[in-house]
Amino acid sequence: MDVLADEISDIGPQPQAFDIARATRDNANYRSVAWSGRYLQVTLMSIPVGGDIGLEAHPETDQFLRLDAGRGRVQMGPAKDRLTFDQTVSNGWCVLVPAGTWHNIANTGPTPMQVYAIYAPAHHTPGKVQATAAAAAADRDDRARGLVRATQTGGRSPRMNDREDAMRPHSLGRLALRT
Repeated sequence: MDVLADEISDIGPQPQAFDIARATRDNANYRSVAWSGRYLQVTLMSIPVGGDIGLEAHPETDQFLRLDAGRGRVQMGPAKDRLTFDQTVSNGWCVLVPAGTWHNIANTGPTPMQVYAIYAPAHHTPGKVQATAAAAAADRDDRARGLVRATQTGGRSPRMNDREDAMRPHSLGRLALRT
């Protein structure tokens, strides 16, 4: 049975299976939580032309993102004003974001950028659907779950001390991998 993006509901931590590439391409919402388990979470995202995910850091959460349509620019670094990693990505690429790393992905293409993200541990409220980036930014549940936006901390991740900060550029490496 084919399950479309608008038919997927977060039934985690119950078993679930669906065509993630199709669901990601069909998703019209800025963010839809597709499944929430005990240790990880899957979300689908649609970033409009000229839009972006927004400069943010997840102090306690590693993140895997995969583009299933579109192209973009990934920037990451130890502070919002030190984005030492810069990579163009497109359909089929993945982006790996270590916990505490400031990051943003901007849509640089002529069509919406379709992305799925895996958070470990789970990051968003199970079953959450946010139709727009503005709705996501206003969501108090996400802020309570540890999302840090650039405007909230003056640019430094609350988990980084000076020693970690000095080591971070060396650990960033080439995280966007061709799949």
